[in-house]
Amino acid sequence: MKNLFSFGTPAELAINFTGEDSRRKEGDLLIYAPTDDISGTLRLTAKKLDHGGIKVELIGVIQTTVDKSSQFEFTASVRALLQSDTLDGTEVHPAFVRRVVLTVVQELPFAFVNVDKPHESYYGKTVKLRYFVRATVLRSYAPNLTKEQDFLVHSPEVAPELNSTIKMEVGIEDCLHIEFEYNKSKYARCSHVCPYTWKSSSVRRYHLDDVVVGKVYFLLVRIKIKHMELAIVRREASGSGLDKLTDTETVTKFEIMDGAPVKGESIPVRLFLGGVGLTPTFKNVNNKFSVKYFLNLVLVDEEDRRYFKQQEITLWRKQV
Repeated sequence: MKNLFSFGTPAELAINFTGEDSRRKEGDLLIYAPTDDISGTLRLTAKKLDHGGIKVELIGVIQTTVDKSSQFEFTASVRALLQSDTLDGTEVHPAFVRRVVLTVVQELPFAFVNVDKPHESYYGKTVKLRYFVRATVLRSYAPNLTKEQDFLVHSPEVAPELNSTIKMEVGIEDCLHIEFEYNKSKYARCSHVCPYTWKSSSVRRYHLDDVVVGKVYFLLVRIKIKHMELAIVRREASGSGLDKLTDTETVTKFEIMDGAPVKGESIPVRLFLGGVGLTPTFKNVNNKFSVKYFLNLVLVDEEDRRYFKQQEITLWRKQV
């Protein structure tokens, strides 16, 4: 009776990509360029398996972490590996004239050539942009067997044209005036805002292994400053309307001045971006999400009042 209703022992599936040992990784995931082909083998291990066919798919999706069932599929490609068949390791042992069930291992090669991979991978707090290969063993009278293996797509960009270093003066009228000097500026405008927040519409571009170099020059100091710190802030936004999610995270920060500055003092700034865990800036990807980065300069006075200067920066990937 047991054999009559048996559908075979479920198989073990393993997806292996070509050149795993030589390809660069980020964490446990292999890194590919948008133009790279994706190839490998599906390893199927079972003692007995009746199936209606085996296929592999390359899929790119955008998922929100709040509702994983809600996802947008922006690329997909399918390859059929096997038609319906029975994988059976049963054989009769000649010495004992009895049936012996052996484990059968079958390796099925696959390749995805010239499949569109238009966006860079992103794993954030509210949204994920994933690429993965999914293997499916189709079964008529039992749930399908599936296995997914993620991989990363990194998209290098061409270096942008840069203007010369630009100076920008901001401050609190008759209390504090500071001049910021940044390298790799795209453009800059100045504004004076009172009392506690400075704003500017400047945008600067840095690649992910770049160095932010500049200085903070104190033109007027009539308040007692305790210390000054510089932080990189990531702002992630996904969804729209009532379903819009926003997450703001301080990626890293460090103190660049301790103690009260005096008029005429210059504080150097040198911030290495490599190894911080940054991603490129994402601008409204498929109308689903955006990721922005900011340099946040904070001064704290003796009464613990905080003076902010937030500067948006655009990050881009130089190479894979």
